[in-house]
Amino acid sequence: MSFAKILTRGVLGLHAPLIEVEVHLSQGLPSLTIVGLAEAAVRESKDRVRSAIINSGFQFPTKRLTINLAPADLPKDGSRLDLAIALGILIASGQLPEGCTDGFEFIGELALDGHLRQVSSALTIAMACQQDEHQLFIPQDNLQQVEQLAAFPLYAATHLKQVCEHFLGNQLIAQHVTQPSDLNQRYKYDLADVKGQLRPRRALEIAAAGGHSLLFKGPPGTGKTLLASRLPSILPPLSNQENLEVASIYSIANNQHHFGLRPFRAPHHTASAIALVGGGSHPKPGEITLAHLGVLFLDELPEFDRKVLEVLRQPLESKEIVISRASRQITFPANFQLIAAMNPCPCGYAFNQDNRCQCSAESIQRYQNRISGPLLDRIDLHIDVPPLQVNELQSTSPVENSATVRARVIQAYQAQINRQDKANFALSPQELEQHAILDHAAQKMMELAQQRMNLSARAYHRVLRVARTIADLSQSIDIQTIHLSEALSYRQTI
Repeated sequence: MSFAKILTRGVLGLHAPLIEVEVHLSQGLPSLTIVGLAEAAVRESKDRVRSAIINSGFQFPTKRLTINLAPADLPKDGSRLDLAIALGILIASGQLPEGCTDGFEFIGELALDGHLRQVSSALTIAMACQQDEHQLFIPQDNLQQVEQLAAFPLYAATHLKQVCEHFLGNQLIAQHVTQPSDLNQRYKYDLADVKGQLRPRRALEIAAAGGHSLLFKGPPGTGKTLLASRLPSILPPLSNQENLEVASIYSIANNQHHFGLRPFRAPHHTASAIALVGGGSHPKPGEITLAHLGVLFLDELPEFDRKVLEVLRQPLESKEIVISRASRQITFPANFQLIAAMNPCPCGYAFNQDNRCQCSAESIQRYQNRISGPLLDRIDLHIDVPPLQVNELQSTSPVENSATVRARVIQAYQAQINRQDKANFALSPQELEQHAILDHAAQKMMELAQQRMNLSARAYHRVLRVARTIADLSQSIDIQTIHLSEALSYRQTI
């Protein structure tokens, strides 16, 4: 036979479209041509494949070889197609049986001696392969990355010759069926490390229960970063599907992630807009996508470039980011929880009782104006974090740990799911009219607050969402004036 077809996968955004590797041998001068929008890493595979085939004990055909990667309009990048190309050449040249690879997909990079090296996006590819009910061959080093898929049969190999011996029937590779392990992951930080700061702790609990965004403001050393880093430890646990979704994102980005834990991303304030939202000539996930279903912490918020911060406005509302390029448009999920921290002035000590701050009123105003009003309007909770007193730091009284707070958060979160099948932060204005009903006294309080605080329509709805979460934490069916007044107290401006 002079023709073979092998199945593999490419990567486009967070999807893994099917690719057919078609190999044809014909008479003519020895050559190897790869067509089908192959990029540099794929075009270079011809040299890796040639050496791997020879060093695995097979013959590389001395004929004209044409390899087509279909569909032709889908860009192909990376080295994961090496194994499929090599098997296609061996089948087309008659060194492997015809049709032996039907129903299988293959990914893997080949070393010059034929060994299989691990590739990126293995989990995303395995999930797509499982959906299409195909069996998958992967490098042994990628096996741990796909282990959390439920009951997915696959084959793991270390060498091209090992794969060929399997299809020749000489030495079969044992089928491996994935068995997800129990998730007993523990977060590194605990809320018990935070002394004092009762009001910021309360705001953190509300943010965790309803998925609200939060801004901490205070002088250096008051615990803003400490509090923010403890938020993942009190968030509700992710479902198995959500865990796979997060793990798939990190697989695409080729980043490390602890399965079962919510992501916590804290980019430096020198990060660019592309680093934050993703992009590039071949769009890759940015920090807001890596923080999907987790926390994005922006420390020293005014130090970020204003244009960089402005790109967050749309994802904060839509919970996704659309990256458009001339040849393609890719949508990445961005359902992150924004936590930010800032000092009140350039030196950080404005409004302190010790009068250490020497900043002028103009410099303070200029510093705070680095954050635009529209972005501040999208942050639900604005909290002052005051300096701690010595007696608070020296106190040995026990404080609530993350497990205790998390139990209350899970109870409130479950109440939201039972009532509206979503967290409170995601309630639309129409759904708020149904689930956040105010009595007469609360309506009057809201009218007065809107007049005095000059709340926008967006801020009005965000106050209602926070009040609904506070009521859920109190296990109250209705929003009472005490819940609304607490929600309004968190709506201060800087």
